[in-house]
Amino acid sequence: MSRLRRPLRTLQALPAPVRWLAAPAALLACTGAVLLSDGTYQPPLTAPTPDAKAAALCRTLMGALPPDLLGRSRTTPSPYVAVWPTKPRTVLRCGVPRPKSLDQHQGDLGPNIDGVQWYLEGDGHGGHRFTLTLHALYVEVAAPAGATPYPTDALAAVSPAVLATIPDLSGELGDQQDQ
Repeated sequence: MSRLRRPLRTLQALPAPVRWLAAPAALLACTGAVLLSDGTYQPPLTAPTPDAKAAALCRTLMGALPPDLLGRSRTTPSPYVAVWPTKPRTVLRCGVPRPKSLDQHQGDLGPNIDGVQWYLEGDGHGGHRFTLTLHALYVEVAAPAGATPYPTDALAAVSPAVLATIPDLSGELGDQQDQ
């Protein structure tokens, strides 16, 4: 018996009123699911695949990240991804590739938070994507619209951990420069 015939036989074995209501019930369920979801953009949780050196730095950074952001406890679904369940979620991904748009906007970086330079891009949904620059690897922080009162709130929370764990291009850690 083919794979298509089994479901058809099962459906045909049901009483006629049930068969007639199956399609409208499925359509109603799908419509309800769409209407009940808030439709808010959520940044991806895709884990990057950094090389061995970057992976070691990422593990160190993940251990130094703050446990919460605005009272929301961090989860770590991957050794290279941290998530704070703000509404919508705020996501940090460590060891991401260099943003292609950075080549076109080199002089147009973005905010410098606590001595850490970030490259700013829109996420295409009204929020922001910040990428760590001028350091040994790229770290991305996705701050969707409405996740925090100010788009840079997440950067203020993670920048001290970046300074303490990710060397700059000269190989120095930020907390060593002050000594």
